[in-house]
Amino acid sequence: MKPLLFLTALIGLAACDTGVESRKEAVPPAEQPAPLAAAAPRAASGPAAVLTPETDAAAQEAAGVVRLDELAGQGPIAAKLFATAGGDPAMNGLYTHIAFFQDPAEGWRVFRIGDVLDYRILSERAGRVDLELRESVMDEATATIGDRTRRVIVGWPIAADGSAPSEVTVTPAQ
Repeated sequence: MKPLLFLTALIGLAACDTGVESRKEAVPPAEQPAPLAAAAPRAASGPAAVLTPETDAAAQEAAGVVRLDELAGQGPIAAKLFATAGGDPAMNGLYTHIAFFQDPAEGWRVFRIGDVLDYRILSERAGRVDLELRESVMDEATATIGDRTRRVIVGWPIAADGSAPSEVTVTPAQ
């Protein structure tokens, strides 16, 4: 049941249109719809339903998803980068993953890329996404926390049958 709830939450997040704000800028201001006026509060028309907190651990995991980037151009397979919040936010804490949809019964095949402060997609094409990773580093001698940026190539084989890859590589890049 827990994997099913987590899968349902991830599919729901995947359905979110992450490009709406960027497309709004592509429409000339004269053609953009006027902002909606604040609506008056609605009047109740029946008894309120009382909700109780979810106790399933998978709901906690799904709520931890703080970033989602769908990857386009991956052929017949659905792929996305996503990150969950966790750990010590002073030392990274953005657990970054790449996931490939297998099928409804098996859900997503997920690979953890790393624990970083932030990531930026530099480019993508079939079987590859180039990332810029910003991460915290600690100077062992002084115990001072610093910051560094590095680039990596995340790659995977594209299967002829459209199946999810069984492995992903992360290679340092310039």
